[in-house]
Amino acid sequence: MEIEYVKSRFKKHFDGSEGSVYASPGRINLIGEHTDYNGGFVFPGAIDKGMVAEIKINGTNKVRAYSIDMKDYVEFGLNEEDAPHASWARYIFGVCREMIKRGAKIQGFNTAFAGDVPLGAGMSSSAALESTYAFALNDLFHCGIDKFELAKIGQATEHNYCGVMCGIMDQFASVFGKAGSLIRLDCRSLEYKYYPFNPKGYKLVLLDTVVKHELASSAYNKRRQSCETAAAAIRQNHPEVELLRDATIEMLKEVKSIISEEDFMRAEYVIEEVQRVLDVCDALEKDDYETVGKKMYGTHDGMSRLYEVSCEELDFLNDCAKKNGVTGSRVMGGGFGGCTINLVKDELYEAFVADAKESFKAKYGKYPKVYDVVISDGSRKLA
Repeated sequence: MEIEYVKSRFKKHFDGSEGSVYASPGRINLIGEHTDYNGGFVFPGAIDKGMVAEIKINGTNKVRAYSIDMKDYVEFGLNEEDAPHASWARYIFGVCREMIKRGAKIQGFNTAFAGDVPLGAGMSSSAALESTYAFALNDLFHCGIDKFELAKIGQATEHNYCGVMCGIMDQFASVFGKAGSLIRLDCRSLEYKYYPFNPKGYKLVLLDTVVKHELASSAYNKRRQSCETAAAAIRQNHPEVELLRDATIEMLKEVKSIISEEDFMRAEYVIEEVQRVLDVCDALEKDDYETVGKKMYGTHDGMSRLYEVSCEELDFLNDCAKKNGVTGSRVMGGGFGGCTINLVKDELYEAFVADAKESFKAKYGKYPKVYDVVISDGSRKLA
């Protein structure tokens, strides 16, 4: 994202003044989908696409915000009853409110922002936006809030102001990202470990179906409910099982007759996925990208068949990857559209991308979008 572009828009909309510039990235997740709210492990990395915001304290109790991409301007106060109607502005408002709840002295500011995280592609443009403002306001108003709490502020914004009961992964990856590293995050203890990710001879590429995925939809919250129901049933026999992360397939089978078939399938996927993340960590320590790829295919199969969050277009691209000898491929993000993430050998890359584009166009009448991914740094001040 061009910093100069954001600065020029800020100048234009706020009387030629200049503020401070901050950025946060979107993220990919190599493996570990829908494990976060089950207390399991995820394996994200920050990417070289994100949000950039210029911000200047304005000496009032009003926030004046301009979305460069939406060409939309909103003003709002900082009290609970001042919540703006525009959905993009609620992210900024929510971050302000969550910081105030934690004792931060937030005052009015002018801001303009833009991003190059593709919307609806499962790369967490919303978390990039929340992290940018949490990091920036913490810096500008000298709040002294640590990075973990900044990630939690973003998550609480989703819960309390945007209606999505998301886990912590997206915001965590955005704040803590490090170039050339993926992060294994234990979503219960919040312990984390960086793993070097420099797959020599491979590329990471996302293929975007351009099918809109709406994570706020009831489908996400319904799957979360299924997981909680299954965990509660298992807990009757095994009191130590707090979340599905603690359960085994054997424990799940014991309750098969007392939970719905749908709840059983959802839980089966999650328990298997928690293990796949750990298997990938072991494989990466040995530079064993073939095993990483197999586990990615396993995730796709589980998300499609058991969790039922894939869609026809995603399954089509996954099959296309298999056909072209791609090492690993799976639906990335919450599902219901968005991207596949593909681990491709360098020598197969051109042929795979060309075939995926042409065969997808032949079937669906449009090309998928192609995004090469570079693992990059997290939230930071730019100027």
